[in-house]
Order: sequence, then structure tokens, then C-alpha cells
Amino acid sequence: MAVWCAVRAGLRPWSSRLRRFSQISSAKSRDLQAPLEPDSLLFSQEHKDLKESLRKIIDKEINPYIDKWEEDEQFPAHKIFKILGQAGFLGVDKPTEYGGMGLDFSYSIVVAEELGNINAGGVPMAIGVQSNMATPALCRFGSSELKKQFLVPTIAGDSVACLGVSEAGAGSDVASIHTTAVRKGDDYVINGGKMWITNGCQADWMCLLANTSDAPPHRNKSLICLPMKLPGVHINKKIDKMGMKSSDTAQIFFEDVRVPCRFLIGEEGMGFTYQMMQFQEERLWGTASVLKQLENVVQETIDYTRQRKIFNQPVLYNQTVHFRLAELTTEIELLRALLYRSVALYIKGNDVTKFASMCKLKAGRLAREATDSCLQFWGGMGFTNEVLVSRLYRDMRLVSIGGGADEVMLSVICKYMDILPKKM
Repeated sequence: MAVWCAVRAGLRPWSSRLRRFSQISSAKSRDLQAPLEPDSLLFSQEHKDLKESLRKIIDKEINPYIDKWEEDEQFPAHKIFKILGQAGFLGVDKPTEYGGMGLDFSYSIVVAEELGNINAGGVPMAIGVQSNMATPALCRFGSSELKKQFLVPTIAGDSVACLGVSEAGAGSDVASIHTTAVRKGDDYVINGGKMWITNGCQADWMCLLANTSDAPPHRNKSLICLPMKLPGVHINKKIDKMGMKSSDTAQIFFEDVRVPCRFLIGEEGMGFTYQMMQFQEERLWGTASVLKQLENVVQETIDYTRQRKIFNQPVLYNQTVHFRLAELTTEIELLRALLYRSVALYIKGNDVTKFASMCKLKAGRLAREATDSCLQFWGGMGFTNEVLVSRLYRDMRLVSIGGGADEVMLSVICKYMDILPKKM
């Protein structure tokens, strides 16, 4: 008996410790249910403040009108870009001398991620074209005069920009474009056409990729700033798409369009190289923009399946459902980790072509996988146009196609792994 009392006395401190551990574990469990902040090694309080400011604009100026814009198949780009421009969100990583904030690329990634809280894919995509797809080459290689004429109003939101790379017979195969820009005196004379141009119906200028010589395909292209109001620029039609409805997408033709040679970005013949560099920011930015959208789809599915019952129990209680949602959440966090690593390397000046391609590939495939799985759990409701999951199911299918198809990303990755078969 004495021995047992001694043992019990020795256990008392451990009992109190166990109770304390249980209390801590419960508190941690509650904390883990809250959204995690971005990795503190990469993001600071300034990043967080930027996100919060942007969220206020999204909640006040964008999300209340999304359904109307989706119905109209176009959002008012000049109005929204002006609001974003005045707040600094269209030039976060651009030099202060041209109206930007002068911050590093990690701040653009925070902006892209927060834009994922917009309740449609078309508007974030259009904003990304304006801020991080049509302007990186201009900012990096353009003359001071060119930046003042095109970059400054784009950052301010006074001009809408578009990127003119893809053509009807040359999407992911950029080297195969046919549009030409032939020097005649002090002008380039442009002929050809571009396809699937985001912001094309509303744009004031285009960052155009065109063939400027008869040199080999990777050395005969140049990037040119092309004002869209010039004679000979024809917006043939606004393309009717299965998703991204609120973003206007145009087919555009050029017929003897004369552009001053001084509108050339950087060196003639370097356009392909500039565009490949521009693609890396585009692919990282695009990856960041889908993270919140995927998280929101999963969370809305959790909320819906928790209250929707089948066979007298919530759909969420089926192991197939909650296990799948756990898998998808894990995949989203893995994608975020890869993105953050890529961005950390990029802002230190590293070539992240391989990692950006991996991010783009995974983002596209996960977007398809997550929206398809979640839509299934919504049953018949998921097949309507009344819920976010069905809209993003349509919108996010583009991620595996636009900006370089999955198969092209795989080829790039294979090239960097030195396992891509050599041409015979």
C-alpha cells in the first residue's frame, strides 16, 4: 500500500502535465483550423498589409458586380484598372520613377494570391495580363521614352494592355508565329493576326510579338508596343468561351499597320528571348492566382457537404468525401510550397524556368482535379451555374492550356533534366 501511494504521488506531476498538454493541444487544434499566414521567411508584415488593402477593394469594387460581369461577358477594365492603379496594385514590382512601388517580385505574388478571392477567374487573369504579362519586358528592356509613353499609364490604370503572342496556328509553339513587322523607313509595317487575346476588346496597346527578319525562328522575332487605335488594327470578334466569361478575349487582325520603329522593345531579334523571360513571371503569377481559388472551392465544398444529407447523414461524413478533401488540401499546400521556393530563388536572381514550369504544370492539373472532385460532391447542384464550384470548374480548365500547355511544360522540364530526346 505504501508503495502504491508513493507511485501515485510520483504520478501527480505527470497528471497535471498531461492535463496541461491536453489544454495546449486543444488550443493548437483551434489555431490550426484558422487560415495560415504566408511563410514568414519569404513574407513580411508589409506583404500582409498589402493583401489586406487589396482585399478591401475586392470586397467593395469587384465581387459585388461579378455576376453581372459574367452575364455581360466583360468587365469594365478601364474603371477597375484605374481603381487598382490608384492604389498601386498594377505596378507593385515596377520602378518608382514610372509610378510603381519599387518592391520585389514576392509582393506581386502576394497580390496574385489575394486576387484569387475574386469570385471568377476572368478578372484576376485580366489584371495579371495588365500587371505581369504584357509589361515585364517593357520594364526590363524598353527605352525610357517607351516606358513613359506605355508603362506609366499602364501602371496608373489609365491604359489597358494586352499581350499579342498566340495565333490561330501558333499557341504554345511561339516560334511558329507568322505575324510580320517589316521595316519601311522609320516605321514597321505589321501584317498578320493574333488569337485568344485577353483584354483585346478594351486594350489601348498591345505588347506584340512579330517576325522582323528572315533569320532562324528563335532569332527573328521582336517585341513591339502597338497602339490599338491605329489604322489597320481590326478586332474581328470577341470569342465566345466556355469559361472566363467576365474577361473579354479577342481575335485581332493587322492590315498594313504602321508603327514607329522607336516602339521596339529592346533589341531587334531578341523578342523570343524576352518573351520566354516574360513567361516565367507570368507562370509564377498565374500559379499564385489559383491557390485561393482552389482553397475556396474546397472550403465551400466542405460547408455544403457538411449540411447536405444523404442516407440520413451529412455527405461529408462519407470517408470517400472527407479523405478526398484532405488529399486536395495537401496538394494545394504542396503547390504553395513549390511556388514560394521558386519565388525565393527568382528574387535572388536565379533562373527558375524549370521551377516555374513545374508550378504551371501542377497548377493546371490540380485545378482540373480539385474542381472536378469538388463538383462531384455537390451532386446536381454542381451542374448548375448558381454555385462558385461550377464557375471555377469552367474557368480553371484554362490553366492547363493558356500560357503554355501542360505538354509544353513537361518538355521544358525534360529539357532542364537533360532527358528530352534530341532532334535527329
